[in-house]
Amino acid sequence: MPPGPSSAPDPARIRSVASTVTSGSLVDQEGLRSAVDQRLNSTAAALRVRVREAGAAAERLADLLDVMLGGGKRMRAAFAYWSWRAHGGEPSDTASLEAILDLGVALELFQAAALFHDDVIDHSLTRRNRPTAHVTLTADHAAFSGMGNGQDYGASGAILLGDLALVAAGTRLSAALHRADHLEPDVPATVLALWDEMAVEVTAGQFLDVHAQALSWGDDPVADERRAREVILAKSARYSVELPLVLGAALSGAGPAQRQAIASFGRPLGEAFQLRDDLLGVFGDPATTGKPSGDDIREGKRTVMMARAAAAGSAVERALLQTVLSTADPTAAQVDHVRSILVSTGAANEIESLIAGLLEESLAKLLSAELLRPGADVLVDLAHATAARTA
Repeated sequence: MPPGPSSAPDPARIRSVASTVTSGSLVDQEGLRSAVDQRLNSTAAALRVRVREAGAAAERLADLLDVMLGGGKRMRAAFAYWSWRAHGGEPSDTASLEAILDLGVALELFQAAALFHDDVIDHSLTRRNRPTAHVTLTADHAAFSGMGNGQDYGASGAILLGDLALVAAGTRLSAALHRADHLEPDVPATVLALWDEMAVEVTAGQFLDVHAQALSWGDDPVADERRAREVILAKSARYSVELPLVLGAALSGAGPAQRQAIASFGRPLGEAFQLRDDLLGVFGDPATTGKPSGDDIREGKRTVMMARAAAAGSAVERALLQTVLSTADPTAAQVDHVRSILVSTGAANEIESLIAGLLEESLAKLLSAELLRPGADVLVDLAHATAARTA
């Protein structure tokens, strides 16, 4: 699309230190949240009917899917939608609007699937201030005096629940591609190829995380950080920010150069998103994050912040980090000690600085892209809100 008077984000907004709006208010604009939520609810209701037909007990999966879909910030849907708007998507084009909303729903369902699986892998007990699906199903097993191992029952059910969410995501993606038939012939194929890329990469990234957790850690902090950033990129950064942006652009009919430009904005922002998540996983307020403070320490997460602390700490501090991160159930005192090391070594502040630098890099890329308002300006605000989020 040719640039015009309404093209490109406002440089003054780009230079702002922090956005005055929250991610929640951004997602609410143009009725995006309500439209996505309505479609998520209808998808879940239809899925409930289908699993109930298979057998009454399977309806429990629908209950737990409702719980997961009832929360969430809808950020992936927002990145896709506002990229679509920034590349010329117009709400007045009903078919195109329905397509981007279906794509947003598919992204939210894909995230739900990833969270169900991730919680099992990480042995997480809570998600959004509620017991995780595998914990709930384990409790169900005890309530009906089930045979066999209750934890196996819970983990198996949660894995299958994640698979079910993936099926639902594919159904919504198909609906989006069907609605995009009126666009250029290569648009559906491009969107599908990008979706496949995202799905493969997230799966590979999840395994890279599992593999990293199994390796010796702390003796070579440089290698530890390199692996941690590799995991960030594959498992979280691209699917959380970059690929939703590129998918939204593709659905508007944007060409390869435009998709590459928006990807260059999304990749550093996606890394900043995950680094912020790492900080919240250690220092976050449980009332806001919905997870216990210090959960990443208890789960032994080998993050960039941990690698920085190991690199800067004394031999005694490095040994303590190694011990706690490899302990299945560290004490509250051990968790607090790790927190203090992350602060005293400057590792936590380094991550804050790294986030700020990635945000600056991201916004510089956005300024050089040929984008349209209001989408371009909302993407600026989303970038600030993403980097500074508290949950």
